[in-house]
Amino acid sequence: MRLSPTTGLGLGAILSLAALALTRPPPWARAASGHLPVRVPTPDPGAAVHAARRMNRAAGVIAASVLADSAVEHYRGSFHNKAMVIPLVTATLSLAASLHGNGDRQAAAHRLRDCIYAAAALTGLAGTGFHLFNISQKPGGFSWQNLFYSAPLGAPAALILSGLMGFLAERVRDTVPGQPPTIGGLSAGRVVAAVTTLGLLGTVGEAGLLHFRGAYHDPFMYLPVTVPPLTAASIGHAALGRTHRRRPLTRLWLRFTALLGFAGTGFHIVGVARNMGGWRNWRQNVLNGPPIPAPPSFTGLALAGLAALGLMQDHPDD
Repeated sequence: MRLSPTTGLGLGAILSLAALALTRPPPWARAASGHLPVRVPTPDPGAAVHAARRMNRAAGVIAASVLADSAVEHYRGSFHNKAMVIPLVTATLSLAASLHGNGDRQAAAHRLRDCIYAAAALTGLAGTGFHLFNISQKPGGFSWQNLFYSAPLGAPAALILSGLMGFLAERVRDTVPGQPPTIGGLSAGRVVAAVTTLGLLGTVGEAGLLHFRGAYHDPFMYLPVTVPPLTAASIGHAALGRTHRRRPLTRLWLRFTALLGFAGTGFHIVGVARNMGGWRNWRQNVLNGPPIPAPPSFTGLALAGLAALGLMQDHPDD
């Protein structure tokens, strides 16, 4: 193949530059020899705040999902226990704290947000205990029938995730500018990635239980029990692996999972419409049909996973 003179000169210039780049000492070596001033690379001082705000958004999405889902489920239960109002209050406060945190650019934890997030997590923990007790007291105990139709375990557990993710966001935000963010002496990115992995697996369990109740009559019902586990495996591997890797495939799975959360809400709306009377009988069908507010929990966890990847790449520890 013949090359034109212009093409030959271009290739020659490229090869010359490549050879120069390979043979020229790196900047730190030239600085040590006195040719350049010494520059010590430091992390972006605003990276931790940026990651904390992303985690605030994740906590807010989960809180909004829990708020709407708990309102529907506890209304169906006629609020026969006065304590059923508490998760609505704490989920609302968690959502408000997340919105406030998303707009806060200060590199310091906020005490009121800390208290709200802690209260949300504790409320979710207590709610999980109440729901377990509720199931155990029904005839048959922990049978499939009771797991299908009794108090759902996923909603209060999601409130735990909202509070925990928000609390971790405040720990990341409280990082000294220029220092890598840590939580309990560990890389903050790894900790958030690990929590995201566990949260995804728990949410998959709840979705799998309810979709099994629906006999997987729609092929799309397999998506929440196939895509998020792969995402959990990918982000879990990132939590244990090298933090400086870009991991484009993990980002792709997380974004797909985030989209799946919104798509799931659409599918559940269609599911309500397919019940007898459709949306004309919404007072009954919204209560007894597929839970419309539940799927966005996947979206919130995926956003937390993306924030974790950003933390690990901005502040690698290997």
